[in-house]
Amino acid sequence: MWQTVYRALWTMAPAAAKYYLNRRAKTDAAYAAHWDERFGRPLPGARTGVLWIHAVSVGETRAAQPLAAELRRRFPDAPLLVTQMTPTGRATAQALFPDAQCRYLPYDKPEYAAQFLREHRPLAGILMETEIWPNLMHACRSNGIPLFLANARLSEKSLRGYQKICGLVAPALAGLSGCFAQSTDDARRLAQLGARRIEVFGNTKYDVEPTAQQQQAAALFRSLTGTRPTVVCGSTRHHQGGDEAEKLLHAWQNYRGNALLVIVPRHPERFGAAYETARRLGFRVQKRSSGTPVAADTQVWIGDSMGELAAYYAAADVAFVGGSLVDSGCQNIIEPIAAGVPTLFGPSTYNFAAACAAALNAGAAIQVADAAGWRTQTERLLRDAAARQDMAGRAAGWIRQHQGASSRTAEAVAAHLAAIRQAV
Repeated sequence: MWQTVYRALWTMAPAAAKYYLNRRAKTDAAYAAHWDERFGRPLPGARTGVLWIHAVSVGETRAAQPLAAELRRRFPDAPLLVTQMTPTGRATAQALFPDAQCRYLPYDKPEYAAQFLREHRPLAGILMETEIWPNLMHACRSNGIPLFLANARLSEKSLRGYQKICGLVAPALAGLSGCFAQSTDDARRLAQLGARRIEVFGNTKYDVEPTAQQQQAAALFRSLTGTRPTVVCGSTRHHQGGDEAEKLLHAWQNYRGNALLVIVPRHPERFGAAYETARRLGFRVQKRSSGTPVAADTQVWIGDSMGELAAYYAAADVAFVGGSLVDSGCQNIIEPIAAGVPTLFGPSTYNFAAACAAALNAGAAIQVADAAGWRTQTERLLRDAAARQDMAGRAAGWIRQHQGASSRTAEAVAAHLAAIRQAV
């Protein structure tokens, strides 16, 4: 019944999707571009016989980077196709995979899915993290295209939501050729939802290494910010519970040192709001987009640029990971920790529950209850170079301990495809 209803809804859903894109385009013009790719029209110059990776947005695209490298070692002659759902994800993919074909994944109308698969004829498809598109997954199965869920994670909150439509989701997950979970808890929840052929491989984000471009950007940031201590608050969110940037800026009003506070909102539409909030609270503030060195009396620098978060973290003395002071489940804590930066995060961690718990246990990160606690802990670390060095050492060991998920995933995909070839 659920599958029938879902297919029927897609007769009307494209109109709703166009309305949504038009609304988003009012604050972010990038949403108005490349519409044809989303609505099942043929892509000019579509590559065929591809290894296809679907990564919704920025985080999933970065997580796919080391996996793509491992797949290329095993399939050097196969073209790479990377699909996304957001403009920021698309821009990140184009920067990280300049030799790949990057495009939006069509919406999940059966006709769109069929057109996409006819165009590209994938050798295999890999969905990153928690991507469940029932019509597309059914089309892959019907056409004999191996499809895998990699770096798979599922929070308790998401599990409860999906269980309401289990009749739709369970058959889609059961038809996967493989499900590679980040943790045993993720594997257990995915099994409850209907996934089979589950293996626990870990998180590919531990395998991510900075690109040459990111290293150059980090050096540029250091030259712009000078020798002052730098505190980077990355991927701040506006969500249930308020605006993180505003919470952090309010707390920072009680800071009396000379450290520079860098606020990097998660979404471009929040860049202007963060800047205006800082000004309203009386801070001397500059924008990254100005391209000018940070003045000695500037207190807040707004990171209004995309694709440079790794560079901001690499230039930091202390980092805070957003999405954790509001009910967003936390953004990627692994990125600043891997850069050797003492890292803090707030109470909301369900998207990175396993990583957050492990980082705390290893002494590689600190959890705070609120913005006031963040300021107190940040000030302590800024005063204590030995504590920062100790955390950096613990972080390096923790990262090494958790690496290897990309290689394990690529090897499993290669083994599955080899078995298919031998059976033919």
